[in-house]
Amino acid sequence: MASYISIPRDLSKVKSKVLFNLTKRQLICFGSGALCGTPVFFITKALGADISSAVMGMMFVMIPFFLFAMYEKNGQPLEKILKQKITARFLRPKVRPYRTNNYYSCLMRQAEAEKEVRRIVSTGHFQKEKHRPKASAGTNPKRAKAGA
Repeated sequence: MASYISIPRDLSKVKSKVLFNLTKRQLICFGSGALCGTPVFFITKALGADISSAVMGMMFVMIPFFLFAMYEKNGQPLEKILKQKITARFLRPKVRPYRTNNYYSCLMRQAEAEKEVRRIVSTGHFQKEKHRPKASAGTNPKRAKAGA
């Protein structure tokens, strides 16, 4: 009798398994959780707490590592989701007004700019002053004309 193997339709969701059918990410997170949780258990037990409270303390230390290893929503791991939520909640402004760049207003601004350029060109404000011979220091040309 033949046995059937299920093949996923979307191969982009397939992750390569490294050891014990776990991904590299899961192995790193579980290992770091064990490295942080085990000392908490032994220290809590050595301080005189009973085993159940020591295990609860160890679990509270290890739960974040477990969540980072296993939780995934819409193909994104937990740290990306947390980063997006923190950015949206605390870093960006609360009220973000909707602003558009209206094509008609762009055309109106362009027409106003062209009118201004035509006005400046027609009045000749952009041309440099022509070099005139300077009058001597003691004489004023306007007074000289008025006195003559």
